[in-house]
Amino acid sequence: MFDAMKVKDACVQWIRDFFEENGKGCNAVVGISGGKDSSIAAALCVEALGKDRVIGVLMPQGVQHDIDMAQLLVDHLQIRHCVVNIKETVDAILRAFPEDLALSDQSRINLPPRIRMSTLYAVSQSVNGRVVNTCNLSEDWVGYSTRYGDAAGDFSPMCNLTVTEVKQIGRLLGLPDVLVDKVPIDGLCGKTDEENLGFSYAELDVYIRTGVMEDLDKKALIDRKHKANLFKLQLMPSFVPEI
Repeated sequence: MFDAMKVKDACVQWIRDFFEENGKGCNAVVGISGGKDSSIAAALCVEALGKDRVIGVLMPQGVQHDIDMAQLLVDHLQIRHCVVNIKETVDAILRAFPEDLALSDQSRINLPPRIRMSTLYAVSQSVNGRVVNTCNLSEDWVGYSTRYGDAAGDFSPMCNLTVTEVKQIGRLLGLPDVLVDKVPIDGLCGKTDEENLGFSYAELDVYIRTGVMEDLDKKALIDRKHKANLFKLQLMPSFVPEI
């Protein structure tokens, strides 16, 4: 029942309205990884604002094996872009940690996305920009994002769209199939996102939209991940004194 064309057109208009109200004449700044989410987010911004107002930032950490996909995207959209390699910055922070402070594996995993977001904001403030959040509903639902990393941004065009829906919109935007269908890999252990999660995005998307999940073990896993990561989707709790 998903009307991809209707939603795509509404999202494009929403982006235009956002910039009219929150940055008239500003540029959209998007981190380009070569994956489907950043590709589709960038393409939506190009349709909304024109290619001259979209700036891509490629941020490899040393040598990125699929950097050619990021280059393919910026070439296809014909947008301005720059490359900022974050390896030296990440390494410097890791070296600066005291020897008696054991850095957890999760901290090591989340550090590069947070450095990338800091880089995006440095670029954005230098080019009169607004940073695009590239998260989708499926990943957000189970917490597959880094708080203050890829989960940050100034506006979020796809956070209420599932992976299945985002990919349908990507095809309407005329992106190369290799970008829309690219299987996301975490870049650390070589496993796909779905292998790490324990269920497919197709299964998750159906569950999100219908509440139906025949595999009770997967349902319990999804529910557990969703509950544990709800804090990522909420504003920071703040104390309100009685004055």
